[in-house]
Amino acid sequence: MSEAFASLGAWFHNVFVAQFTVWIAIGFFAQAMFSARFLIQWIASEKAGRSVVPVAFWFFSIAGGALLFVYALYREDPVFIAGQGMGLFIYGRNLWLIFRERRSALANTV
Repeated sequence: MSEAFASLGAWFHNVFVAQFTVWIAIGFFAQAMFSARFLIQWIASEKAGRSVVPVAFWFFSIAGGALLFVYALYREDPVFIAGQGMGLFIYGRNLWLIFRERRSALANTV
């Protein structure tokens, strides 16, 4: 049993300590930013008493997604690159639609 714990401890050290670089720190920061969008959405929904997606959700999606995309490029991970690249397009498109709707609403009130 202690050999299993030693192997597990060695694995954790190898994965989380031995290979730690600035890029790993950037990857963790990017993931934290990307995950924060769900916290923002949850808080906004709780305040509204219904499910809502605030504009900040899309900004955090773009910021976290862009950083994760750069990290994926550095890691040369084609699955991660394709996933984050497509996500960036979708997040940007959602922001474009939101701002276009707001511009239209402002034009109609003047």
